[in-house]
Amino acid sequence: MKVVGHRGARGLAPENTIEGLRKGLEHGVDELEFDLRVTKDGVVVLHHDSYLTDPDGKRRRIDDHTYKQLKRHKKDLATFEEVLKDIGHPVRLYIEVKHGVRTAPVVKILKYYLGIGWKPSYFLLGSKSQKVLVAFHKALPEIEKVVIEPFSGVRAVHRARQVGARRLSMQQLWLWWGFIWMISHRGWELYGYAINDPAKARRWARWGLAGVITDYPDKFET
Repeated sequence: MKVVGHRGARGLAPENTIEGLRKGLEHGVDELEFDLRVTKDGVVVLHHDSYLTDPDGKRRRIDDHTYKQLKRHKKDLATFEEVLKDIGHPVRLYIEVKHGVRTAPVVKILKYYLGIGWKPSYFLLGSKSQKVLVAFHKALPEIEKVVIEPFSGVRAVHRARQVGARRLSMQQLWLWWGFIWMISHRGWELYGYAINDPAKARRWARWGLAGVITDYPDKFET
């Protein structure tokens, strides 16, 4: 069973930051998951929500502001290129791109790195948005795709077939042993998020769960 650091290691360090990614590596994750968004000036940054929220509660929509403007309010706001340069690919990088995010700037960066010798197997591209996944499938067919689907196994399989994906990532609240057994015996790789209970993960692994996406990779160290 593989262990994926959720937004780096969001239970142990600030999520979607260089520090968080390093914390995930420190605890031996098999893959690092993080979220990408694109600023007004086309910079690809690590951030989960569409808005950056100041400590005083003021919100700034990421795609309405430049990277420099946002950086003034979030000193640890990391760019995708910083991750590739500073972290590299000691493990596979599981990239989630949010609904409505422009894919072209992400594609441009990935094509550059593939062009200088990075292998497609260094990356995974996932999204809850089928539009985003289809765009990636057309632009980067060589990189494996992940269908992120909160609760519908039927919809997850349908979406996966459209983009040639084998991996499904589903919200753990909707998983149970019978579904896990069925989906794994039909040839799909099923990952649950966010699973922070190693005992539950081990039980489900016996029924075919391929991996966990966890906030606390330290709990899964062996």
